[in-house]
Amino acid sequence: MKILITITGDNVAPRFDMVSALLIASYDSHGLTEKPRTLLMARPSPEELCSLILKENITLVICGGIEERHYKYLSWKKVEIFDSVIGPVSEVLDLAIKNRLRAGTILHSARNVNSD
Repeated sequence: MKILITITGDNVAPRFDMVSALLIASYDSHGLTEKPRTLLMARPSPEELCSLILKENITLVICGGIEERHYKYLSWKKVEIFDSVIGPVSEVLDLAIKNRLRAGTILHSARNVNSD
């Protein structure tokens, strides 16, 4: 199976429609089957992102906010979507592979703010 996570820096991107970086990871019941890869899009485009998701045979999309029309389209195409996810990409990916991530997950480490 394949996961796509919209990313900004080291975190899940807050908006599906404004993303320009993606992480794609293949996994099975034993964990990752290959090293995750990062893709950069030429420009933010939710339509191009939806096309890429289908072309890559993505089974799970993890993102922050997503417009209802894109959510419905991808769901119709049998892509599972966990939206409203906030946190570091590495932790989110780990939870997803372990089947412990759900829509709306906010990781505590995402709320830690350095007050120096």
